[in-house]
Amino acid sequence: MSEQTQEQELIARLLLDRDDEYRRANMAEQQVAELSDMSVLRQKLEQQIADQDKELSKKKQTVEKLENKVSELEQKLRYLERKVWGSMSEKRRLPEDPSQLQLDFGKLEMSEDEQELVKEALDEIKDYKKVHVKEHVKKVPVRQKLPEYLPRIEEHIYPEGYKGYEDEWILFEDTETSEHLELKPAEFYVRVTVRHKGMRKETKEIITAPVPNEPLAKSYASTSLLTDLMVGKYVDHLPFHRQILIYKRIGVTLPASTIELWFHSVADLMRPTYYRLKELILSKDYIQSDETTIPIVDNEKQKTVKGYLWLVKDIGSNQVFFHYNEGSRGQKVVIQLFKDYKGAIQTDGYTGYSILEKFDGITTLNCWCHARRYYDRALNNDKARAEYALAQIGLLYDVEHMADDQNMDDEQRRQLRVRLAYPLIRLLRNGVSPNIPRCFPKVPSEKHWHIPSLIRMGWRVMCWMGNTAWIRI
Repeated sequence: MSEQTQEQELIARLLLDRDDEYRRANMAEQQVAELSDMSVLRQKLEQQIADQDKELSKKKQTVEKLENKVSELEQKLRYLERKVWGSMSEKRRLPEDPSQLQLDFGKLEMSEDEQELVKEALDEIKDYKKVHVKEHVKKVPVRQKLPEYLPRIEEHIYPEGYKGYEDEWILFEDTETSEHLELKPAEFYVRVTVRHKGMRKETKEIITAPVPNEPLAKSYASTSLLTDLMVGKYVDHLPFHRQILIYKRIGVTLPASTIELWFHSVADLMRPTYYRLKELILSKDYIQSDETTIPIVDNEKQKTVKGYLWLVKDIGSNQVFFHYNEGSRGQKVVIQLFKDYKGAIQTDGYTGYSILEKFDGITTLNCWCHARRYYDRALNNDKARAEYALAQIGLLYDVEHMADDQNMDDEQRRQLRVRLAYPLIRLLRNGVSPNIPRCFPKVPSEKHWHIPSLIRMGWRVMCWMGNTAWIRI
């Protein structure tokens, strides 16, 4: 082989090796580029995954909020359904689970003396209910006799054809009578007051009869007419425009503007009576207070808005006065009403009354009816614990039934509560208190365990609506 041929073969092999190295270099560069792209892609994917995790976490939080909102709305829906279509009676039968009435003193942390008092109270209530069970008697409607104090006007009816004391008729002393209640419609008449003049012969002085006192000066409205208007509006709940129509049917037309002026004048006349009534009620050592909604005409908005009217009641005399302060329900009204009061005030637990706890001489009371209501609403969510509380509160009601059946006075009722109701309250408090750490106010199914101030704040007194006897705890 010639040298030239060998050189060509060598050159060819070198070229092949060079091509191989070039290809390997290109592949290496491609791999390096691909690896670099993979790193960037990985970072992008990791970032996308992190973003998706954040978005998923937000959506989970949103879902949890929506679930809580749905649960709350379901609670409200069930409450509204009961309000609209359900029975509003809060009377409660005994729990379906008999164990709710069984007591395990080992878990209640009660002393032996307290346990003995509770057992005695339960035994006495149980024995009383056995003896004094009232059987249901079906009431048959019976015609009520007409009151004896009503005047009787006799109407005599004779047999057909009888025209008088004739020879062919013999009237028997035996008669048949029946009574019918008649109503004489109201009627208007004008009372004309004629004031005469006269002169004494000795003094030659002309004297005119004095002007009688009338409720409204320079007005033809008499006391009887104004009384009928006010009683119709505030006792019979008849608006003035309806009373105007009633008077029109009788034969007298009264302008609405005139009646409005009479109304304001009568209100001014009653102002001293109102202040005296308020003074008498606030001088008692035990009163009840509540507030109710009333529609108020807002002239600026041209519509009615919700306002509040305050009610303060003295249970002993059954006297009531109302208070209005621009429709407000704020604490400023509480301060304005009771800043000088000394005694016990029973309310429904509205937070506006909490300011009274800072006043010296005022004892704030709560109401078992309102405390019980929250447990009654929680029956669908937390049946076991709600029934336990309802069963124990039911025993307190049994104590009240005992007092009512025996027609006890205030002092007797107070002694009965000290002997029976007080141990039961201690029992209820010790039974419910262990559940407080397991419940949270924001959980709808467990909210009722925090609302009654009996458990959360500790009641200093025990009281029922409608009864004056109360005891300190």
